[in-house]
Amino acid sequence: MTATRVIPAPPSEIFALLTDPTRHKDTEPGDWVRDAVTSEIIRGVGDVFVINMYIEAAGGHYVMHNVVTAFEPDRTIEWEPGQPDATGEIATGGWRWRYDLAPAGASTEVTLRYDWSATSQEQAAEIGGMPPFGPDFLEASLASLESALAN
Repeated sequence: MTATRVIPAPPSEIFALLTDPTRHKDTEPGDWVRDAVTSEIIRGVGDVFVINMYIEAAGGHYVMHNVVTAFEPDRTIEWEPGQPDATGEIATGGWRWRYDLAPAGASTEVTLRYDWSATSQEQAAEIGGMPPFGPDFLEASLASLESALAN
């Protein structure tokens, strides 16, 4: 699932917001993403940022550990959400969030992708099916990102 929006800000400004876990909630149009557990700026592939989440249908409050899987400053950031297993390794669910930024004059073309192709049928069934939202959610997420940059 993909959505694209031209946002009137330079790629560096958008990337700075996307790499700050304390601003992660500002990119979500609803109220699922809450506050950040970790506040360190994301610096590269392998970094993990931790976010408090709340979804009534998922049992309320839970904590998501996000493993950064692609990182190119001012161009790309991607992560896979997951949970630590008994050994402390983060077991991801097979879905990814990815932002790609491309300069567009004084603005930036931002493409947001949600890819669940690596999610097992069992995992998808556990969370009520994939994707857990419609394509309009990605459009609203980009609008939230644009609004957060204006504040």
